[in-house]
Amino acid sequence: MINKKNILNLLPYCIMLITLNSHGSTMQLGNTTFWWGIQFFMLFLFWEIKKKYTSKLYNTQLYFLNIYVLYVLISFVRGIFIIDGYWDWKNLISNTMCLLIPIVVFAMESKFLLQYLIKKYIFYTAPLFLIVQFFIGKDEFGFYLAPFSFLLIFLPILSKKWILILLAIATYVILADFGARSNLIKFIIPIIMSLIYYFRKIFSVKMFEFLRIILIVLPFLFFTLAVSASYNIFNPKGDKHKAFIDKKRDSNGNIIEEDLMADTRTALYVDVLVTAEKYNSWVFGRSPARGNISDSFGEIDMNKRNERNGNEVSILNYFIWLGLAGVVLIFILFYQASYLAINKSNNIFSKIMGLFIAFRWTYAWVEDINNFYIQYVVLWFFIGFCYSKSFREMTDSQMKYWVMGIFEKQKRVTRKMMYNLPNQTFK
Repeated sequence: MINKKNILNLLPYCIMLITLNSHGSTMQLGNTTFWWGIQFFMLFLFWEIKKKYTSKLYNTQLYFLNIYVLYVLISFVRGIFIIDGYWDWKNLISNTMCLLIPIVVFAMESKFLLQYLIKKYIFYTAPLFLIVQFFIGKDEFGFYLAPFSFLLIFLPILSKKWILILLAIATYVILADFGARSNLIKFIIPIIMSLIYYFRKIFSVKMFEFLRIILIVLPFLFFTLAVSASYNIFNPKGDKHKAFIDKKRDSNGNIIEEDLMADTRTALYVDVLVTAEKYNSWVFGRSPARGNISDSFGEIDMNKRNERNGNEVSILNYFIWLGLAGVVLIFILFYQASYLAINKSNNIFSKIMGLFIAFRWTYAWVEDINNFYIQYVVLWFFIGFCYSKSFREMTDSQMKYWVMGIFEKQKRVTRKMMYNLPNQTFK
């Protein structure tokens, strides 16, 4: 019997383990079956929250999320009938659990639960990075420390101590591997957006909405320009671009040179579109069991079909696994979350978070790989933050009180208080 006490005790450990595994293959901890068990159990706990403690009204408002989850499960069943051996089974299970990460949104109706989970991460999981950093790649630091990128939005209302700590973490992640361009972007953008707080009196809802729409539309615009051969945002100057070389050590300790201006995305888009054309998988995708044809990475296909299971670009994975139907559903979830946070909230930080989520939609067309890593889990935590009326109804002063509760070691909401809450909710 999973009750509220069990959930509160177990979820922080699941998040800790997921965080420890949020890297490439540089640090081997357990086998695939072990991590499937942790991932499944974590999703199960969040599903239990949805069933037992989330209000019917909130579940009803998440209409498209319910459709998305159902569609992923249908795609999983479809994948069972098209698998071709062990490796397809492995892909089907791993990819399906990654696609089900948005389930965590159902639990974010509760502002107390999110505060509790983030607090546990900060004081118990994050400190382990001081040891873990020596066993993972420097470009993976941003994976482990990803929750801090969202917390940077709240910089203006933090104490001087925590401002320095968060800025130090962001600086360390960025400088650890300047070639990890995504780390730079994901940690710099929220810092810039946090500055909106100081101009909140002149930043109207219309201004927020205008910026949100630009961020939502940009990927479609650039994709159209690229397909029509008019302009490629990933390689605007073609082979004439000026190289920006960064020297770094690879996993074997060898010094290598990396061009920070190199186009590493166009080929991925070409591979995925060619695959969709060949298999006519435009609408429903190939299911989570199958990947895309890849001239660059196909040699790693254990089934010798020249396929790659997944890509670094999140939106390409949704497309190849779930087709345009899946892309549309994910788009709706990002669109709704950012819209509600900006247009239906009483505090400036919900609006800034809504803008950041709109940016993450744009960035899903560049990277934001949807592995079962902490950076993707916490993204959906804060998409849930945008959906949740309990967050959006707070005033600026109430939001400040909630944020301070994350960073103070003593619990503002004690475990006893959490256990004694009404059975139907975590509020």
